[in-house]
Amino acid sequence: MTAPLDILAYGEPMVEFNQTGEGGRRLYLQGFGGDSSNFAIAAARQGAQVGYFSALGDDHHGRMLRSLWDEEGVDHGSVLTDAAAFTAIYFVTHGPSGHEFHFLRSGSAASRLTPADVPRARVTSAKVLHLSGISLAISASACDTGYAAIDAAREAGVKVSFDTNLRLKLWSIARARAVMSDVMRLADICLPSYDDVRAITGIDDADALVDHCLGLGARTVALKLGERGAIVADAGQRHRIAPFPCKPVDATGAGDTFGGAFVARLVAGDSLADAGRYAAAAAALSTEGYGAVAPIPRAAEVRAALEGRR
Repeated sequence: MTAPLDILAYGEPMVEFNQTGEGGRRLYLQGFGGDSSNFAIAAARQGAQVGYFSALGDDHHGRMLRSLWDEEGVDHGSVLTDAAAFTAIYFVTHGPSGHEFHFLRSGSAASRLTPADVPRARVTSAKVLHLSGISLAISASACDTGYAAIDAAREAGVKVSFDTNLRLKLWSIARARAVMSDVMRLADICLPSYDDVRAITGIDDADALVDHCLGLGARTVALKLGERGAIVADAGQRHRIAPFPCKPVDATGAGDTFGGAFVARLVAGDSLADAGRYAAAAAALSTEGYGAVAPIPRAAEVRAALEGRR
C-alpha cells in the first residue's frame, strides 16, 4: 500500500540549462526546474513526505527527472508518461538586469493533462495539495486539472497551498488576475511574491497586499519580499521576517525553496513565525549556488545556519 503523503504537488517539471560565467557565457550547467517540482524537492529535503502529480514525455529528459525524484525521495507514482508529447526544458541567462528565462514548453506532456488524470486517491490521502499560477497557466486543460485537484482536496478536508508565480508569457494579466484571485479564495496557504500580487492588484504596500490576500479568503499568507525578507500572517497574527544574510549568485528557484520549506515546517507543527524564519533561511542559502535544485539546502544545513546566526 502506498504510504500517505504530507504534500502532493501538481505542475510542470522541467530540465534546466543555466548559464554560467565561464566560456564567455557560452557554457550552461544542466540542472532541473519547474516551480512545483522545485517546491516538492525543497519540502522533501526538509523531511516532508512528498509526492508529485504531472506528466512527462517518453524521452531522455523525462527519465532524468524520474531519476532525480528517486534520489530526492519524491514519490512520482502519479506522474504519467505521454508518448505523444515531450518533457519541457528551459534556459536561464544572466545579465545586468538579473536572470532571464527562455522556455520550450508549448505542447509539453504536462500541458496535456486533463481533469480525468487527477489521482484522487493520492490527493485525498495527503495533508496538503500544492499548485501554482504556472500549473494553471500552461494550458486550459492544465488549469481545469488544477481546479479538479482543488475540488478533490477541499471535499476531503485536504489543505490547499498556492504560489502565484505570475508568468505573463503564459497568459494575459486579466486572466491571471481572475484565476489567481479565485484560487487564493480557495487556498489555505497562499505564497504570493510581492511583484506578482502588485501586478494583479495595483497595490504597492506590502501589508495592504497581505490584507488583500486574506480578504479574498486565504487563511495563511506568506508574502515573499525577496531581499527584504517576508511577511507571514493569518487572521490573528502577523510577523515580519528579516532577510537571512547570504552571498547570492543565482536566485533561480529561491521562492520555490521558501514555499517548500515553509509548508513542510507548517505540516511538521512549527508556529507561523518559526516556519517563516526557517523558510527565509532556506531560500537565502539556495541563492548561493547555480540552478534551481542543486543549491536547495537540506534540513541540517538550514538548522546549522539558523543556530550560527543566533
